[in-house]
Amino acid sequence: MTLQWTAVALFLYGEIVVSLILCIPFISAQRWRLVFNWRIWNWLSPYWNRCFFTMIMVLIVLFLDALREVRKYSGPEPMQDANLNPNLYDHVLMKLFRAQRNLYLSGFSLFLWLIMRRIVTLLNQAAVTLESSDGLQAQIDNAVKAAKQHQEDNLKLKHALLEEENSTSSKNQQVRLEVEELAGQLKTADEAVHKSHAEVEAMKRQAKGLAQEYDRLLTEHHQLQNLQSAEDKKDQ
Repeated sequence: MTLQWTAVALFLYGEIVVSLILCIPFISAQRWRLVFNWRIWNWLSPYWNRCFFTMIMVLIVLFLDALREVRKYSGPEPMQDANLNPNLYDHVLMKLFRAQRNLYLSGFSLFLWLIMRRIVTLLNQAAVTLESSDGLQAQIDNAVKAAKQHQEDNLKLKHALLEEENSTSSKNQQVRLEVEELAGQLKTADEAVHKSHAEVEAMKRQAKGLAQEYDRLLTEHHQLQNLQSAEDKKDQ
């Protein structure tokens, strides 16, 4: 294996290890977000896109080269020459095997390189989504608590209004009873006043009759005195 394909193989093995680490289930996306926010990554972030696209171009070139080698050694002409010479046949098969191996190495390296970038992006998005969901959950909990508090306040207000209405109705009933009682007392007083007026009128009439009787008796008394004085004068 040449140096470049040895490097591609090591790169592929490293990608496999990193992908397995990123896929560990008990490491949450938020922890990975903390790791991705280290200062070293912030320092490397300006060069990350260049490195990423450079590796893609290198792997694509190696993949196309390996594909060319596979098509070269799997064509009809090398196989026809190999059928004439058994040693050449083994050499062609060895070249074909190496070309296919290189094709797989470069292809899987390119595939895993894209998958790793996608995994990192999804982990960051998942962490942001979890943080947003936590914030939304906190807002929802606060809103639910506020709604429950408002509901309790409304119930208390309703109870207070009902109690006030009941107390007002009882007060109105009491006032109505007092008004009816006062009306009865007023009616009784009016009847007593009318009765008093009637008694006064009767007493006035009785007093008038007594006065007339007194005048009549006084007149008769004067008449009797006049008669008596007249008889006394005759006797003298």
